[in-house]
Amino acid sequence: MGEARIIDIDLDDRTILWRSADVEQERKIAIFDLLEGNHFNPAGHEGPFRVLLRVEDNRLAIDLKDEAGAALDTVRLGLARFRRLIRDYFAICDSYYKAVRSDTPHRIESVDMARRAVHNEAAELLRECLQGKIETDFDTARRLFTLICVLHIRR
Repeated sequence: MGEARIIDIDLDDRTILWRSADVEQERKIAIFDLLEGNHFNPAGHEGPFRVLLRVEDNRLAIDLKDEAGAALDTVRLGLARFRRLIRDYFAICDSYYKAVRSDTPHRIESVDMARRAVHNEAAELLRECLQGKIETDFDTARRLFTLICVLHIRR
C-alpha cells in the first residue's frame, strides 16, 4: 500500500499577477509545513502524490500525479463557498501584517486569534468539500487553504 501524502506541491502561477513579500512568505511556510507532514489520500489512488493546484472557471482544480510524475486524476471543487472566507482571510492577514510592524503584542495576539479562527473555519469547510474525494487531516487542509488563497491574488 502506498503512502497517503503529498511529496511535491506547486501552484499554477499563471493566475497570480502579484505577490507581496508577506504573501510569498506565507506560501513558502505553507508549502514547507505541508511537505514536512501531511495526510492526503485521494479515493482510488495510492501515493505518494505530486500535486498542482490551479483555478479554472472559478473552480479549484487539484491535479494529482504519482511519485514519478504520471498524471492520475484531477479533483475539482467549486470555490463559491470559499469566497467569504478567502476575502476575510486576506483582510485579517493584512491587519496582522500591519500589526506585526507597529502594534502592541496584545493587538498582534488579538488579530492572530481572528486569523486562526477564519483559517480553521476554512480548513473544516475544505475537508467537508473534499469528503469522498480526498481524505485529509486538519493541518493539511489548513495549509491547502493558505495555498488556495495565494491562487486568488489578483492585484
